[in-house]
Amino acid sequence: MKKIFFIIVLCGAALLFFSCSKTAYKDGTYRGKSALDDTGAWGEIALTLRDGKVTDCVFITHQKDGSIKDENYGKVNGEISNQDFYDKAQLAVRAMAQYQRQYMETQSLKNLDAVSGATIAYNQFIEATELALEAASK
Repeated sequence: MKKIFFIIVLCGAALLFFSCSKTAYKDGTYRGKSALDDTGAWGEIALTLRDGKVTDCVFITHQKDGSIKDENYGKVNGEISNQDFYDKAQLAVRAMAQYQRQYMETQSLKNLDAVSGATIAYNQFIEATELALEAASK
């Protein structure tokens, strides 16, 4: 009987702990911006939250000059002058979309898989998202 009582008390304490430790987010759209990387580039995110869940996630990274890293990222004067560089740049662009999808699916930064070759974008995504979530919790 004492064991059953102890288990019930322990389960109740665990439930209380986990329900209190979860951060409540306010509905709305929140933005976060990462710090500049070594090249002067940065990432920005817009998270839309409803009922404590992320319902939309848009992540964009910018080059030092402010231009968006998109299908032209890695080109020089609109042309692919170095295929290897362009391929690596486009890997980062595809990874950014993957980070958005994974985050929407899992609703967790801890479950986000970094893409090899796109770790700077990964770090920018994490930092920008944490800042947006911090704003949503105030």
